[in-house]
Amino acid sequence: MQDYEESVAFLGTWGPFQRRVFILLSLTSIPCGYNILSVIFLLASPSHHCYIPTQSNLSQDWIEASIPVQEEAGKQERSSCSRYELDLVKNLSALGIGPGLEPVHNLSALASGPESVFSNLNQEGCKDGWTYSTEHYQSTVVTEFNLVCSDQWKQPLTSFVYFLGGLTGCLFSGQISDRFGRKPVLFGGIGMLSVFSCALAFAPSWPIFTVLFFMMGLGQIACYIVVFVLGSEILIGSTRVLFSNMALPIIYTTGMMVLPGTAYLVRNWRHLSLIMAVPGLACIPFWWLVPESPRWLLSRGRLLNAELLLRAAALENKVEAPKVIFLPSKGDEAASQKAKSLGFLDLLRTRNIRNMTLVQWLIWFSVSVSYFGLSFNMSSIYGSPFLNYFLLTVVELPAYTASWLAARSFPRRLSFISFTLLGALALLLIRSQSTVI
Repeated sequence: MQDYEESVAFLGTWGPFQRRVFILLSLTSIPCGYNILSVIFLLASPSHHCYIPTQSNLSQDWIEASIPVQEEAGKQERSSCSRYELDLVKNLSALGIGPGLEPVHNLSALASGPESVFSNLNQEGCKDGWTYSTEHYQSTVVTEFNLVCSDQWKQPLTSFVYFLGGLTGCLFSGQISDRFGRKPVLFGGIGMLSVFSCALAFAPSWPIFTVLFFMMGLGQIACYIVVFVLGSEILIGSTRVLFSNMALPIIYTTGMMVLPGTAYLVRNWRHLSLIMAVPGLACIPFWWLVPESPRWLLSRGRLLNAELLLRAAALENKVEAPKVIFLPSKGDEAASQKAKSLGFLDLLRTRNIRNMTLVQWLIWFSVSVSYFGLSFNMSSIYGSPFLNYFLLTVVELPAYTASWLAARSFPRRLSFISFTLLGALALLLIRSQSTVI
C-alpha cells in the first residue's frame, strides 16, 4: 500500500478540517493539565499544632505556652505533634500561676516564684486532634483526615498512588486504543477523569479517597497520551510538528496555570474537586466533532471507513478527492486484512529497538523525577503557594516555544543534549544556592 501521507496529500496541511482537529484536540488537553498536579493543593499540609479543648478553661497565654517550642532547620518553631501534659497545665493554671519565661526543673521550684515554663515537663501527643492554619487553605485532605504526625506517611503514599494510576494508564491506554480506537479511549479517559474527580468530593474516608485518586490518575494520563497520538496520526507535515511541539503542550500548560487561580478562590478541597471535573465535562460534546484516526482504521483493515472519513474531510476542505485514495500494492493484502497489532513486549524484542527503548525510558525517568521533584517542593518555598505554582507553570510557555523553534531549525539530538545540559546546570545552581543558605 502506498505511503499514508502521500495518499492524503490532496487534503493539504492546513484546511478547515485540519484546523478543526488541531483546535479541538488541543482543547481536550486542558482537563489533563488542569488535574495533573492537583495533588499539590488537595494534599497540602498547613502548619498545625495540638488542639487544646475549650472546656479546659485555659487562658490564651496558657494555651500558647502549652505547645513546646522546638528548633527546626535552625528556626524556633512550635511543635506540630506534641504538647505539655494537659492535666499538669490545668493544675498550674488552677493555682493562679501564669506562664513564665524562666525554666523550671521541678514542681517545688514553683514556690519560689510565680513564673514558669515547661522545658523539663513531660509531653504528650495530640490526644484531642490538631489546630490547622487557615492562612492559605480552609480545608485539605490532610486537615480533614488528619494525615499528620504518626499518620504523616499517608500523605506521600496518596501522591504515590495517584502517579501509580498514571503509570497504569501509560501501560494500558496504548494497548486499549490499539484495540478499540483512539477516539473512544480519549473520551473514556476524559470521562473517567471527570467522574472520579467529582467522586473525590464525596469521599468519606482516606482509603476511599486514595482508591478514587488512583482512578483519577489513570484517566488523566490516558487521555493525554491518546490525544497526542490521535493528533499526530491525523495531522501531517508541519501542522503535526506545530501540534505536538507547540499547541498541545501550551494549551496543556494553560490548564495547569488555571488551577492555582481556582485553588486560590476555592480554599475547600471538596469544592475544588468538584470544579476540577468541569473542564472534562465541557469536552464531552467534542465527541461529535473529533474524527477517528484514519491511520488506526487502516491498521485494522477498515479501508472503507478510512476512505469515507477522508472524503468527508475533502468536502470540508473544498478539494476533490481522488477516485481511489488508497492504492494497494501488487500482492499487498493489507487492504483486506487487519494488520498485525504490535504489543508492549515488541519494544524489547530486538536488540536495536530494545537499546533505543531503554535509553528513552532512562531519559524520560530522569526528566520526570526532576520536573515533579521541583513541583512538589514548591510548597516549601516562602510565599503564597498559589503564586509559586503559577510562576512554575508560566515558565513552561517560553520553554515549549524554544523547544519548537529548536525542532524546526536544529538536529533533534543536538537540541535535546543542549536543553538537558541547561536543565542540569540549573539544578546544580539550585543545589549550591540551597547549600549556601
